[in-house]
Amino acid sequence: MIKIGITGGIGSGKSVVSRLLSLFGVPVYIADEESKRLTDTSPVIRRGLIQLFGNEIYQSGGGLNRQLLASHIFGCKENLLRVNQLIHPEVNKDFLGWAGRQASSACGIESAILFESGFDRIVDIRLMVYAPLSVRIQRAAERDGVCAEAIERRIRSQMPDEEKKDKSDYVIENDGCHALIPQVEKFLAEYGLFIPKLY
Repeated sequence: MIKIGITGGIGSGKSVVSRLLSLFGVPVYIADEESKRLTDTSPVIRRGLIQLFGNEIYQSGGGLNRQLLASHIFGCKENLLRVNQLIHPEVNKDFLGWAGRQASSACGIESAILFESGFDRIVDIRLMVYAPLSVRIQRAAERDGVCAEAIERRIRSQMPDEEKKDKSDYVIENDGCHALIPQVEKFLAEYGLFIPKLY
């Protein structure tokens, strides 16, 4: 089983590439969605967050109080680090269990923080989806309905694209000029993965 780590900055289009990989028969685990699920369901994460922030971090219905958690970690690097140290290993473990249940020859994990979280160490191939900064800002602002300045602030809080590029094994350009499907096909062919035709 070949494990592919899919990453890229805000507005890069990594989710589009993940969906294309799924269509080509490579199932993809979306780390952001699964980490949200795990914060509600994992006893390990629940115990850890309660130890850090008290019982009120979980609502009476059992779900995580995300607003309260955000208030604890916003602007506090120490709390953010503690929360990440609690959540990332559980996501890591959950992904590996999920990967072991897949019948395909390859699977992927999509994560904006592939390198920061250490998920890059559990995959065989690090695939980055790259787009120019101006394109990313426009896409994310339109998608999220927020101003460009807010997107720029979020981008500045992430690892720079050039650093991600240097750490990646393969880069797909999603600048609006290069077609994505042929690039995904080329990527899969380069790693000897079966490619069904989509067209």
